[in-house]
Amino acid sequence: MSESNAEAVASAVAAGGWRRATGIAGVEIGVVAAGAAAGVAIERLTVGRGMRQKARLALDSAGPYGGLRGTPGTAHADDGTELYYEVDDVDGVDGGPGGDAGGTAGRAALTGRRRRLFGRRAPAPVTVVFSHGYCLNQDSWHFQRAALRGVVRTVHWDQRSHGRSGRGVTQVRDGSPVTIGELGRDLKAVIDAAAPEGPIVLVGHSMGGMTVMALADAFPELVRERVVGVALVGTSSGRLGEVNFGLPVAGVNAVRRVLPGVLKALGQRAELVEKGRRATADLFAGIIKRYSFASRDVDPAVARFAERMIESTPIDVVAEYYPAFNDHDKTDALAEFADLPVLVLAGVRDLVTPSEHSEEIAGLLPDAELVLVPDAGHLVMLEHPELVTDRLADLLARAGAVPPATTVGGYGSTSSSAGPG
Repeated sequence: MSESNAEAVASAVAAGGWRRATGIAGVEIGVVAAGAAAGVAIERLTVGRGMRQKARLALDSAGPYGGLRGTPGTAHADDGTELYYEVDDVDGVDGGPGGDAGGTAGRAALTGRRRRLFGRRAPAPVTVVFSHGYCLNQDSWHFQRAALRGVVRTVHWDQRSHGRSGRGVTQVRDGSPVTIGELGRDLKAVIDAAAPEGPIVLVGHSMGGMTVMALADAFPELVRERVVGVALVGTSSGRLGEVNFGLPVAGVNAVRRVLPGVLKALGQRAELVEKGRRATADLFAGIIKRYSFASRDVDPAVARFAERMIESTPIDVVAEYYPAFNDHDKTDALAEFADLPVLVLAGVRDLVTPSEHSEEIAGLLPDAELVLVPDAGHLVMLEHPELVTDRLADLLARAGAVPPATTVGGYGSTSSSAGPG
């Protein structure tokens, strides 16, 4: 985007000329994103629109992804926002990880922190709390949730204004953007409601990982007293303003300067914009796939599942979250995880939170396990669920949440050569 056009967008937004502003921005952003859309254009030449619509309907009706449900609950953020969560309990839990089977090994592995937690009474079960990313919801952990059912107690929640959670009260009332610090406080509210006692393992993907860092920043005593393991998947502790999303740096920087104002203007005309999004759904489906996955053989039903989650995020929610990422810096908070079992995992071909950011996190946590997945993009837990779940199960064993020999359940495949799992 040229400097003159960037200034034109900013001026138009400031003057309330949102139609002119979004028109200019649309042209410029389209040019910048041409590389991302090239593959989509080729597909348009070879596949008819009616066929694509029929395929989408078939996938929506047949895809089983995101159908897992647990015991529902509601927590309340400090501004009153209703935060929806679900709990998957372990049937027949007798108070310890795995009961007597592997109990000796489990007790031997308990840290001093957990001994202080438990004392002489039977230990409370470990709870694994999953936090999802931007424009997703709790169902993004579908495969890991399926695999861990009956193995360990889990909590899955929807971030404010996402999924089944309520619209952010502060955002609706004041027009204020979301902050990552606010999300950390939201996570604390969910933990207080869904897992008020006992040890916890924190798992976060992308923005969810930032939420975990924000929790540690605001509530270090909670981490010291109760957290026994952490998994940070495809996330970043800061410097997101330097990410170029695989596009020309100059163009991305120009767009970045005006995009917050443009998004705000679009958010104020949400109904009209949503109609436009539906009209261009085919184009955005291709772009979503490019920025979500790297493998060529991802199951189309999984790709459509991701597309549905992202499509369901209203434009005004997209707008009110966007500024948080440039402001995000929770590097210092990582020190709270230094003495814990930590898994840092990322796709090498992640264009949204590049794997270099995960390498930097692991560099600050020398005892962390760093896993870089070669053929994976941003939604690595959907693209390579077997690998992510196996590494997560290993983390849970190291944290004493499950016995070392625990076998997790089946979780399907995302290869296009296999049916939905």
